[in-house]
Amino acid sequence: MTKPFLVIQLRPEDETADSEFAAIRRYGGIQENEVVRHRAELGGLPEIDLETLSAIIVGGSPFDVSTPAIEKSPIQKKIESDFSSLFKEIEERDFPFLGACSGNGLLGSYCGATISTRYGEPVGGADITLTGDGREDPLLKGLPDTFRVLLGHKEACDDVPPGTVLLAGSENCPVQMFRLKNNIYATQFHPEADRYEFEVRINVYRDHGYFPSTAAEELKMSIAREEVPESHEILRRFVDRYRSHL
Repeated sequence: MTKPFLVIQLRPEDETADSEFAAIRRYGGIQENEVVRHRAELGGLPEIDLETLSAIIVGGSPFDVSTPAIEKSPIQKKIESDFSSLFKEIEERDFPFLGACSGNGLLGSYCGATISTRYGEPVGGADITLTGDGREDPLLKGLPDTFRVLLGHKEACDDVPPGTVLLAGSENCPVQMFRLKNNIYATQFHPEADRYEFEVRINVYRDHGYFPSTAAEELKMSIAREEVPESHEILRRFVDRYRSHL
């Protein structure tokens, strides 16, 4: 019997949450019987027994860590508090974890990085480049030094989070992927995303400040030309590396 992957989601909209979950399963190669799903935006995190899991994957969210505390909703505050407690156990055990976009911000903040809008990037494709450490990392080894990813974020880490290893960066956003200890990963980009997934998000988030709402159709046309196989390979490698059995 396989220990399941726990996919934690933070998206309030059913359409984007369902689409993201399907994409994580598709590009991760995760079968129906080896995944447990939890939508944290409905009430925070549940009790999590890491002994029963293979790994944890966390997706994106319209919540921003850098939002002033007074402006954060009660559920966002609870989510951030719950993750802080979870990260303590994950770090102590060096438990396999992959956080994308919002998962990146939550982990980076936990590690002590400043999260701000300084390195926000518009929705679309971008080139990221591996560092020397990245070229030797099991999730990245053998990939091209530079490759395309899909992203779109209002905030990012201002610098490499203390105590972590920078694996990839880009001209417009220096911290695109980092690792804490040996098994705890975060990406600013979306390794689960393809152009169809991003079309869903463009339609839903067109009035959320990621881009001018009038630019939605142009963005969808631009995304239609993007292919990101290396990004998907990172997610597949994570799943393959940490799939475990009881």
